[in-house]
Amino acid sequence: MSYAVKRDITMDDLRLRTNHVIKTETEVFRAQLQRNHVDLLTGAASFLDDHRLLVDNGVEKNACSTDLVVIATGTSPAHSDRIPLDGTSIVDSDMFLCVSGLPRSITIVGAGVIGVEYACMTAALGISTTLVEARDQMLDFLDAEIIEALRYHMRDMGITLRLREEVVSVRKTGEGTVVAELKSRKEIHSQALLYTVGRQGNTKTLNLEAAGLRADDRGRIKVNEHYQTSVPHVYAAGDVIGFPSLASVSMMQGRLAICHAFGVPFTSVPNLFPYGIYTIPEISYVGQNEDQLTQQGIPYEVGIARYREIARGNIIGDQHGLLKLLFHRQTRQLLGIHIIGEGAAELVHIGQAVLTFGGGLDYFLNSVFNYPTLAECYKVAAHAGANKIAQASPGMCQ
Repeated sequence: MSYAVKRDITMDDLRLRTNHVIKTETEVFRAQLQRNHVDLLTGAASFLDDHRLLVDNGVEKNACSTDLVVIATGTSPAHSDRIPLDGTSIVDSDMFLCVSGLPRSITIVGAGVIGVEYACMTAALGISTTLVEARDQMLDFLDAEIIEALRYHMRDMGITLRLREEVVSVRKTGEGTVVAELKSRKEIHSQALLYTVGRQGNTKTLNLEAAGLRADDRGRIKVNEHYQTSVPHVYAAGDVIGFPSLASVSMMQGRLAICHAFGVPFTSVPNLFPYGIYTIPEISYVGQNEDQLTQQGIPYEVGIARYREIARGNIIGDQHGLLKLLFHRQTRQLLGIHIIGEGAAELVHIGQAVLTFGGGLDYFLNSVFNYPTLAECYKVAAHAGANKIAQASPGMCQ
């Protein structure tokens, strides 16, 4: 029922677990490569031409030839001349894990996914958190009702939201306080500042020009529907190609690129990729939201289940989570699933499966879900939605 952590938690506590998970994940991937007889060349690669790469491991440089290339170099935090990063009290999201200790207060600039996730984490750590965003809305690609619920939770955690405010300069006082000056002439004082405005593709050192390629001003590489660049035997996948920049989607993009390169048949449903946002509480969705359906003129209805109505929700103490189903009013076909609450990123996959196979409201009405589970939310939400339709047809059993 509480997101509080142990008293006097330190960065060493957090790093210990983080580094353990990273080490384990790395070992798993290396084992998979070895098991599948994939040679791993360690070093920084750059193009000599479109079929040759130079690999520099810090000791020696070796050239290698290749028929196919997949660029999957990811991104790094974008920087600004207005933000004098020092790696100690003024940091980006990569530097944050290396700070010596947790600050008592922090200003986070940028309310994108990373900024909002970090704001929730720092607030859960008991750090006084202020989130600054130049736009009038955060995470505007989410369903409006879900955003409203998240804002409520964030304020309840003690996070101060400064929307429609732009940081024009950052400085440190002689006492070490970080001062963020806003365009509105307000000042925000804190012990630390985290800059999370945008990401930059890791392409500067690749010497793309030698391969006949060029990145945009944010270091991203343009690809077609098969993840081919303008040079047909050079592919790109993952964050380096831009939106949606999700680890799960990036892995699928890499697989699809390889399948196309080697002529292996494949199918994909790119418009039904699930999105997981690891705020506190979690948010996840798949399919369309209410604004999109309204703009398209699609007649839809809504069914909502709240965690507090579900036994499992009461067991885990989540009184505010909700699951929202959007479905076609005439055909009852499922159109979108939006969830905020404990386990949202896991729970969404049930709806994703039904959506992918063209299922509708009746699947949830006619199916039995384990009790007590959060999955029961689907049945409750389906009944809520079906009852709205039934109001127009009295006597119909839902």
